[in-house]
Amino acid sequence: MALLKTLSINGKRLNQSIDDLAQIGQLENGGIRRLAFSPEDLQGRELVRRWMVEAGLSICIDTAGNLIGRRPGLTNAPAIATGSHIDTVPCGGKFDGNLGVLAGIEVARTLQENNITLNHPFEVIVFADEEDTMIGSRAMAGTASVDAADYHRKDGRPMDVCIDGAGGNWEQLPLSARSRDDICAFVELHVEQGGVLETAQKQIGVVQGIVGMQRYQIHIKGRPNHAGTTPMDHRQDALVAAAQVVLTVNRLGKRPPGNQVATVGALQVWPNADNIVPGQVQCSLDVRDLNQDVINDLINDFREELVLIARETGTTIDLVPQLDVAPSPAADHIQAIIAEVSDRFGFSHMPMPSRAGHDALEMGRFTDMGMIFVPSEGGFSHSEVEYTTPEECVNGANVLLETVLRLDRHYS
Repeated sequence: MALLKTLSINGKRLNQSIDDLAQIGQLENGGIRRLAFSPEDLQGRELVRRWMVEAGLSICIDTAGNLIGRRPGLTNAPAIATGSHIDTVPCGGKFDGNLGVLAGIEVARTLQENNITLNHPFEVIVFADEEDTMIGSRAMAGTASVDAADYHRKDGRPMDVCIDGAGGNWEQLPLSARSRDDICAFVELHVEQGGVLETAQKQIGVVQGIVGMQRYQIHIKGRPNHAGTTPMDHRQDALVAAAQVVLTVNRLGKRPPGNQVATVGALQVWPNADNIVPGQVQCSLDVRDLNQDVINDLINDFREELVLIARETGTTIDLVPQLDVAPSPAADHIQAIIAEVSDRFGFSHMPMPSRAGHDALEMGRFTDMGMIFVPSEGGFSHSEVEYTTPEECVNGANVLLETVLRLDRHYS
């Protein structure tokens, strides 16, 4: 027991691993480009696979292309798992996703070097294509479509070809599905990707869950007409209606007591000419919250507001669903353990939702899930300026290590 109390990861080695992986796909501006299934992504996966083997993990690639390293336990109990992704956005940073994978490998290294075998098997998972389709974690959760035509990757490559090229097997995609009998807990370490922890001057975020999200397209139809000859009270201006829609979204997003967010992030205007009253507008709506009822109430109230706006502006407004992702709450006991571990190490911490999606969202569909956040300097992510200090990376990895050890005892 004394050994467990002093156990810690090798911080210098962890940060060197982060720097080494960042060399693959590095851009001139300092950013990282490792699009899922690209040659750079496959090269990064091979480096990670080698590190897994050196850490004593047995390796497999499931039919969805997820790279899985496994350390046997003393029993055949369900595994305790961690991990994240190493694919990036077109110009990302070196911490998003990567920290969670490399910290998981560092946990495995630490167990190996200290000759510690957990009661449960321990797994480190590199999920396929988190940044675009989340096919890896969705397949593991059994929520992925088996029709390749349903996936519209930004690079245009067919999903079945991508999966097979990464060592998966598209024809047997459903075999990737896992259950609580396979994995009893999943904990993901991740950079926050926002500025909440930094602003609050906290070292660790204890994630309460990953928010649900509903996304819509809003179609507004008015009547295009001459901007000079059409009196103001004769107009059916679609852009005026859209302006009221945007302000309504902002007002509903700010209303108490919830912590919901609501955003109009895209807007197109037709015919988009200086001297024509806009006849059509299409804009987006993105709503997120940890509580599904809050999301539903906001959308219902928004629909009522749209009726009033359409009547006032002489337009027609249609709300077309695009995406509906249910919230994924973190398990209470995993949150409690992360908080207790943070206290033990003297790390300040706070509960907080994750308003960005992560592989943990899908893992929480079938097993106990938790997440550990560490600060992102300036709140920047998906950018070449993304930065988390070496000390903060080590803090998060040590919290992850001790959380895994405690979960091993919790489920025994």
